[in-house]
Amino acid sequence: MTKLDRTISIAPMLDWTDRHDRYFLRLISSQALLYTEMITTGAILFGDASRHLSFDPAEQPLALQLGGSDPVDLAKCTKIADDYGYKELNLNVGCPSDRVQNGRFGACLMAEPETVATCVDAMKQVTDLPITVKNRIGIDDLDSYEHLVDFVGTVKDAGCETFIIHARKAWLTGLSPKENRTVPPLDYPRVYQLKKDFPDLEIIINGGIQTLEEIDDHLKHVDGVMIGREAYQNPYFLAQIDNRYYGISDEAPERQKIVQEILPYIEREMEKGVPLKSITRHMLGLFQGLPGARAWRRHISENAHLKGAEVSVLTDAASKVPQR
Repeated sequence: MTKLDRTISIAPMLDWTDRHDRYFLRLISSQALLYTEMITTGAILFGDASRHLSFDPAEQPLALQLGGSDPVDLAKCTKIADDYGYKELNLNVGCPSDRVQNGRFGACLMAEPETVATCVDAMKQVTDLPITVKNRIGIDDLDSYEHLVDFVGTVKDAGCETFIIHARKAWLTGLSPKENRTVPPLDYPRVYQLKKDFPDLEIIINGGIQTLEEIDDHLKHVDGVMIGREAYQNPYFLAQIDNRYYGISDEAPERQKIVQEILPYIEREMEKGVPLKSITRHMLGLFQGLPGARAWRRHISENAHLKGAEVSVLTDAASKVPQR
């Protein structure tokens, strides 16, 4: 199996990185590894598995993030997902929301490294795909470096070779999920130290990374960088990724061309009953920082949700951005 290149990846973000967003991002970068939103084992086992797991082949390379803590259920979901063609299965050990805590998965599992290890082992038993873990540097009062080392070491022994580390602790009480993405201070050196102490592991760093220069600095210490909110709010930030980190010599796609290239996809999806707004909401940041960006956002926001809205909403919005 060809080793999956995780030099640059886009974080799984609930309500954001759905299949429409991933298709859009793929028009900007052909190489960055994309992740699904977190999909719970219950949604797959007791819901519409195809709706949750299906994706357009153009989204590849693509990884699936699962949420759960029952090894049997995770193994079942792994077997189901295996047939869809994902390149990686990732276990969420970082989400701090109340809903996730009530289901005893996500960040609260950082207090149960043996449970995570058992889950990883169960998943590895039924697939040849890489099984990875995305976790925080700590939770609540379990935030010492020693605890992080114990967690990683325990899960490593179960066969996990890649850890994606959000370089903030999570407060499971007292902070909202949104606050947990910004309030706890970032501690990049702790992730760097983890790579030094586990040189045989692949360590990917995540959290607050916004510029190419920051990516360059992190790659001096770890194996890869995962981009979160910046990739959503300023998606064209990714346009230089392929050339800078993957040696692709093609020129970065122009923003106006990206708008034109996504139109056939939008038309196909609308024929299936997908509302225009469900796709265009992911594109609001495309022209960020340019003259006309506000007019672009406003036209889409005011018109994409209207009854009978067509793809012309997008082309009309793009016409409000001066050609460069």
